[in-house]
Amino acid sequence: MANILVVEDNMANRDLIVYMLRAAGHEADIARDGVEGLDALRSNEYELALVDIFMPRMDGLQMVKAIREETPDIKMPFVAVTASAMRGERERLLESGFDGYISKPIDVLNFMDQIAPFLEAA
Repeated sequence: MANILVVEDNMANRDLIVYMLRAAGHEADIARDGVEGLDALRSNEYELALVDIFMPRMDGLQMVKAIREETPDIKMPFVAVTASAMRGERERLLESGFDGYISKPIDVLNFMDQIAPFLEAA
């Protein structure tokens, strides 16, 4: 069982991700934007963070950049979960500090398989 942070502003997406994680036996904390995500990362330990890119107040790119600068030796993987599927987006996210990328809409049949390598690495 892993403790996972879900940083997502869209309630339907957030609820779906949390439901799948908990159904698989994981703990899941919720943050509605990057500011809440940073607060959660500063006060709790997680094995994985699933982070939306486009959010109010602080987006996912800003959040990951901030935590990587604040805690450069952090080993926890950050996985972008986003609907942005432009060419080169995966590479841009990896260069920005993310460890992986999952496209929305979320594929409920394969979601747990998509995050499994990140949980194993943690």
